[in-house]
Amino acid sequence: MADPTATYVFPPVDPSPAEQRRRASERSTSSEEKQSRSSWRESLTGTDLATRGSGSKPPTISDDVADGDVFLGEPLELQSPEPSGPCHRCARPLLRSSYAPPAGAALWRRALYGCTCPPWGWLEGLLSAAAVTLAVWGLALALTGPHALPGGQIFGILCLLVLCLAAGWVAALVRLPPLLGMLIMGLCLANVPGLRSVASSIPEGTSSLLRNMALMVILTRAGLGLDAAALRRLSLVVLRLAFTPCLCETLTVGVAAHLLLGFPWIWAFMLGFVLAAVSPAVVVPCLLSLQQQGYGVEKGVPTLVIAAASVDDVLAISGFGVLLGVNFSRGALTEKLLSGPLEVVMGLGYGVVGGVLLWYLPGASNSRLALLRLLLLTCTGLLALFGSQKVGYAGAGALAALTLAFVAGHGWRRSGWTGDTNPVSDAYSVLWFVFQPLLFGLIGAEIQVNALRADTVGLGLLVLFIGLTVRMAVTFFVVLGGGLTVKERLFVTLAWLPKATVQAAIGPVALDFARQYAPTPENIGLGEQVVAIAVLVILVTAPLGAAAIMLSAPRLLSKASQVGPDDKEVQKVANGDNTA
Repeated sequence: MADPTATYVFPPVDPSPAEQRRRASERSTSSEEKQSRSSWRESLTGTDLATRGSGSKPPTISDDVADGDVFLGEPLELQSPEPSGPCHRCARPLLRSSYAPPAGAALWRRALYGCTCPPWGWLEGLLSAAAVTLAVWGLALALTGPHALPGGQIFGILCLLVLCLAAGWVAALVRLPPLLGMLIMGLCLANVPGLRSVASSIPEGTSSLLRNMALMVILTRAGLGLDAAALRRLSLVVLRLAFTPCLCETLTVGVAAHLLLGFPWIWAFMLGFVLAAVSPAVVVPCLLSLQQQGYGVEKGVPTLVIAAASVDDVLAISGFGVLLGVNFSRGALTEKLLSGPLEVVMGLGYGVVGGVLLWYLPGASNSRLALLRLLLLTCTGLLALFGSQKVGYAGAGALAALTLAFVAGHGWRRSGWTGDTNPVSDAYSVLWFVFQPLLFGLIGAEIQVNALRADTVGLGLLVLFIGLTVRMAVTFFVVLGGGLTVKERLFVTLAWLPKATVQAAIGPVALDFARQYAPTPENIGLGEQVVAIAVLVILVTAPLGAAAIMLSAPRLLSKASQVGPDDKEVQKVANGDNTA
């Protein structure tokens, strides 16, 4: 006899005559019952749910299998009947198995379907997030005690993370960059009464540490996303688009900041490199969406912009790091002048040597290859960033971490780890999911709105406007010779506007260094102005740039009739999800 606890069993190969008669009787369901089940399905997909009161039994997966509606190679036999007790009859309206999937149904029907048991869709995601949050907070409370209670730094960090993630989700719902919602939430946590305790509970040292770790994640993702072979295949237009507008905007902002804001020259050009970097976090998702719709793919406009954006960030971060080291280096003037080139050599040397070592260590036959590569790349990158500060050559750290990831990724590609099959890149995508809200929330929390001076806001926006004007004009002319029409060149200039991630990552670094190495009122004041202007730049250019890209594309770019497989090259150039 079959196991009475089994729900379904396959029929025997050679059933007896009695067994054949029993099966025929079970499969000969009356036409009236089938019609009742059919009307029940229709009520779930297109009619009012009040039809459930008709008394007809709702079909389940078991009914569909018994009726032959679901066929799995051979007919299945329902060996044990479904529970039919009073508890099951009362709970049936709450069970998800009682309803058909709401594919293509109205929003309110899908919302109701999500409230069934077990939870599904939005409710399942909300409950999962709440469960993870409570589990992490409970663990932190057990390990750290009062630090995880309200007023403690662990509690503050966890609240900042959760609230910024929620704000990013809300921003994404209204078609805004998620980082914008995270930044605004950080501003609220530092300035809204009743929420200030969250930001004030995080010490400056902890905030600086977390931002530096986020910077390392950005640098590593950018390095892994640069494909040397793909860049060689692209024309020199990419290099012109990456270097020329960035350098011109840096020079323009530096001169404007010196004349209008009264910045010393080295601080002015540091601000120039901070503002000059474009944000792949805004540009890449917009262009990938346009590419899927066929806009600009015939001329390779998405490929051009995304490839140049990664190189643009490399130049801005490297230039800022060198000037940072020169500004805060100790010693005579000659030593300060030599520290810049020396830091470049040190950063490149560390990155190249470390990256080549990661080609061979661990070996390709190691059973834990992906895990060991991830650990080594992360630890050596953090060592470059924090170790360079300890030895007095802070400007070498960012360049070393970026070069390390680029060289290591180049070797891994040759061994078969492409952008789509690189588990280390996938791991850094998860790390970025955690560090992105921390980064933007913490930089927003650095701004005290009541302490902002009107001249800093007004003149800072004027400096930004002057720099963007020069950048747009230069961008329009550097893409000459790339086979683009006037409208397509105009689109590239608009796509080159958004700024966000790099500004959030390196904007507060100068303030951290001023507090740590030269804590004079002048240096701290200049650092606070740099952070304030960086936040203003993000608030202005991120939403406007994203809107300009999406709204201008249908008017300025030609639409291909069919997007071919070669158009996916854009994802390989930028490592697919390289939105750092």
